[in-house]
Amino acid sequence: MRIIIVSGLSGSGKTIALQTLEDLDYYCVDNLPFKLILPLAREILASSDRSPPAVAVGVDARNFIDELDQFPATLAELRASELTVEVLFLQADDEILLKRYSETRRRHPLDVGSVSLREAIRQERRLLEPIVASADLIVDTSETHIYQLRELLRARLHDTPREAMSLLFESFGFKNGVPADADFVFDVRCLPNPHWEPPLRPLTGLDPPVIEFLERQSEVMAMIADLGRFLETWLPRFEASDRSYLTVAIGCTGGQHRSVFIADALARRFKGMRDYVMVRHRELK
Repeated sequence: MRIIIVSGLSGSGKTIALQTLEDLDYYCVDNLPFKLILPLAREILASSDRSPPAVAVGVDARNFIDELDQFPATLAELRASELTVEVLFLQADDEILLKRYSETRRRHPLDVGSVSLREAIRQERRLLEPIVASADLIVDTSETHIYQLRELLRARLHDTPREAMSLLFESFGFKNGVPADADFVFDVRCLPNPHWEPPLRPLTGLDPPVIEFLERQSEVMAMIADLGRFLETWLPRFEASDRSYLTVAIGCTGGQHRSVFIADALARRFKGMRDYVMVRHRELK
């Protein structure tokens, strides 16, 4: 049976993640004390008259602090059983969380009236450090709206075997910050920039005129070839260490032309070799 433990900072999208998994036929339980996950799984296995279902369990800072401290040890116990267990952690920048709370007027679960909202967010981040350290997949939702998050989670979690690594190529613009959930970050700002060609400026790296322009640049094609060889060499080593998810971020200045073209080219290359490859263009809304 597959269990996905869903955790994250309050306001980062944990509820959306659980709702998305429920739509994918997961049996979802929110805010379950962590020590009860194994008994719950055993009960479901014993009572199921068909193939074992998939289960998603929400764990957050509302759990007892001592349980959070024991998270790595308890997780190891779960994984030593017959269960397939993965940990999904959602996060966002402090300023984004502050903005979301101000817009919804919800109270933070750690805001007991004696601390500010900012301090409650910082305190929660500290409390959840043991879960972050054990996470298989970390998703930063700072620049992601609800529909993008749903699509991303469906693609990365649905029907992906535990032994198969999910590979995501993500383009981004450095002017908006580096993705916090990236495993590799490659800077392609050294390459010729279509932005300085007036007819190409309003287009993106997915448009044929931009593609043709970049394909004519020998440095661009050399970069793609070098990155492809590097990843072909080292991805199997990550898989051998039981990694389930890996994110490769490609950045240019604005995330509109070069990074989009290169991320798309790399995704096409690896889709010919692997089963679970995604591409996401963060700045193309």
